[in-house]
Amino acid sequence: MSGGVDSSTAAAILARSGETVVGLTLQLWDQTRLAGKHGIPDAPKAGRCCSLDDVYDARRVAEHLGIPYYVVNQEERFERDVVRPFVDEYLAGRTPIPCSLCNNHLKFDQLLKTARSIGAGRIATGHYAVNEYDKARGRWILKRPADLAKDQTYFLFGLTQEQLAHTLFPLGRMTKPEVRAAARRHGLKLADKPDSQEICFIPGGDYKRFLTAYLEEQGEPMPETAGELVAAAGEVLGRHEGIFNFTVGQRKGLSAAERPLGPAPLYVLKIDPVTHRVTVGADAALGTHALRARGVNWISIPELRGPMRVRVKIRHRHEPAWATLEPASPGEAVAAFDQPQRAVTPGQAAVFYDGDEVVGGGWIV
Repeated sequence: MSGGVDSSTAAAILARSGETVVGLTLQLWDQTRLAGKHGIPDAPKAGRCCSLDDVYDARRVAEHLGIPYYVVNQEERFERDVVRPFVDEYLAGRTPIPCSLCNNHLKFDQLLKTARSIGAGRIATGHYAVNEYDKARGRWILKRPADLAKDQTYFLFGLTQEQLAHTLFPLGRMTKPEVRAAARRHGLKLADKPDSQEICFIPGGDYKRFLTAYLEEQGEPMPETAGELVAAAGEVLGRHEGIFNFTVGQRKGLSAAERPLGPAPLYVLKIDPVTHRVTVGADAALGTHALRARGVNWISIPELRGPMRVRVKIRHRHEPAWATLEPASPGEAVAAFDQPQRAVTPGQAAVFYDGDEVVGGGWIV
């Protein structure tokens, strides 16, 4: 229970249907930990998940439903498996997805273990997704939800068969307006609470300030990754202060380009973590014909044995694009797009779909 309308409504639906329900909230990050350092706000900003206010809201919902409620401290694990990888990925010139790491390592791993320790056989969340068992294939299948505008399967590609078998998504066949209406029917006072919009541990949404403050707290110097800002043909346009300041497809923050390539705006095309060169160019140069994904987790199939036609989603708000998926080295796959896709970004996830089914997904390299 995150304290939001979705997980609260999921708990209400299950409790009112006769299920024995226990509410659990994961305490993941001290919101005041870096407050006031390097311009980070002193007070948590409204609209961020997992705040103290959210814990209060979750406890209030549990009391209203008459179910037991516990806060489970997982701060150490969260920092090790989510925050630190987030920092390291940015410093290496990649763009991480902390929500997927949190799902993989905490919400559907540690939370399931905690549930079992208190005698619960399954966990339920407020994610917009559908999972069901396919007897013919002998596999649990993850599918896109009824409300595609709220589809969260992109962040769930790492779920294992074991985790899917013991997870419920009560909101999967509902739309967001239907969920809010259900919350009102169940008497939940947070029925109209806005959705969280920020990464929970990034105060103010400024990851650059967070990186500086976090490394300072850890007693670590900011790595020296300053380098050249170059055109696609190799022409040096200027210098930048560090590769962690950039992500593929970025337009803002390129003022270091001393000699812009004509009147057209420049975009980041490539970040080289070895030479620290950041290549920039026109928007048209952002198209990519293929990608390689590592750490692939297969869901609807046990493994990829040959070419497969799929649609590939390369970021949360990306419309899945048709591609031919082929196996590569162990744990990797290559997707060749029918049409070039804009700003394929290392560190992000590539999730493969067959219709509404999630075939699997991995990390873009």
